[in-house]
Amino acid sequence: MKTVWETYNAETRDAAMAFAEEYRTFLNATKTEREFVREASALAEREGFTNIHDSVGELNPGDRLYAINRNKNLCLFVIGEQPLTKGMNILGAHIDSPRLDLKQKPLYEKDGFVLMDTHYYGGIKKYQWTARPMALHGIVVRKDGSSVNICVGEDPDDPVVGVSEILIHLAAKQMEKKGSEVVEGEALDLIVGSIPAEGEEKDPIKKNLLALLKEKYNIEEDDFLSAEIEVVPAEHARFFGLDRSMVMGYGHDDRICAYTSLRAILDMKIPKRTSCCILVDKEEVGSIGATGMHSRWFENVIVNLLDRSNAATLPGLNRTLTASKMLSSDVSAGVDPNYESVFEMKNSAFLGGGIVFNKYTGARGKSGSNDANAEFVAEIRRIMDEKQVMFQTAELGRVDAGGGGTIAYILAQLNMDVIDAGIAVLNMHSPSEIASVADIYEGYRAYSAFLSGAGN
Repeated sequence: MKTVWETYNAETRDAAMAFAEEYRTFLNATKTEREFVREASALAEREGFTNIHDSVGELNPGDRLYAINRNKNLCLFVIGEQPLTKGMNILGAHIDSPRLDLKQKPLYEKDGFVLMDTHYYGGIKKYQWTARPMALHGIVVRKDGSSVNICVGEDPDDPVVGVSEILIHLAAKQMEKKGSEVVEGEALDLIVGSIPAEGEEKDPIKKNLLALLKEKYNIEEDDFLSAEIEVVPAEHARFFGLDRSMVMGYGHDDRICAYTSLRAILDMKIPKRTSCCILVDKEEVGSIGATGMHSRWFENVIVNLLDRSNAATLPGLNRTLTASKMLSSDVSAGVDPNYESVFEMKNSAFLGGGIVFNKYTGARGKSGSNDANAEFVAEIRRIMDEKQVMFQTAELGRVDAGGGGTIAYILAQLNMDVIDAGIAVLNMHSPSEIASVADIYEGYRAYSAFLSGAGN
């Protein structure tokens, strides 16, 4: 197969490596949804975007606006020359990733340790999350409404926590279990301390830890009831391969597509059709809740924009959504040379092959998929060819080998054209995913091409 690398000259290779370095730095700073929204909105403001609630009056071509929902969703717009009712070109990605979450009552003492109880989030191989350094990221909100941000384990001088693993010498029965049972969900508890408080007979180690939390963060044990603390790998993203051709890190799914989509819209000037980038939460658990793609928040933001043009009517909203076109920007499964048997090689994605278009995802008989219209696929092919963007098409593995989904079908329910378009990764949903530097850059180029070229 011909790779993207073979199409690049020295200057383009340097640009791709520089882009990947910027992404790697951003990924290390955004291991949760809240952190992504915080960093992305700050970056947007530096690029001239204004909070939609601070902007008044009619919309003008070139206006740059953003909106935030509950600190977990971000939507950005560059207003085009055409009215909104002529449709938008939309990039949509999710910013949540598989992880462990602390339970509301996490702390307990046992066998000389204090531990924190967790519940895993999203689809994971549970055994991959043991015996590795983990960090705590999140927020604790007190009863009076005040809050404190938590981030422990990222600074080189920080302590880390983690889930222990049974030693191989005593693992005879464990090694007989099937993969889904090697580590049980209730066994994913963090070891977080072992020093007892002086003069305490009952739960002295737990009391010592609570004293530390009180001293550093001014939080009580009951404050965990109103906390959102995520347990994520403490390792930082690094270049992978002796030739530095890849990036290994936590959260490529789907922050790799969210970042490249973000960069594409930040670099837009004045498009013909309004450009939009929506970054959402909860995709890994079904896109539910007030911050998932099923929420009405996105439609409410569009109504807010239409109101600036006196078109905030149900017909106006319907015309806008129906005329819009979207790339559901989510990662795809790259062919793994160690596990070729689960891929159908003619219809699979390869690292270094460019942006990946999945006409459909789903499982079994395309269940739960969007299945993009042929006319829209043809338009996408034209745009990529005109901009000389290297792309490939793929399915998610062999028929009946498994399956998965994205937010594509949710936006398609609003009667717009949608296709999945993302970057191929290895080790998907593991703590250390791998992606090609060339694909990261080509993904950015593809998203930029779509924003400027679709619907024209």
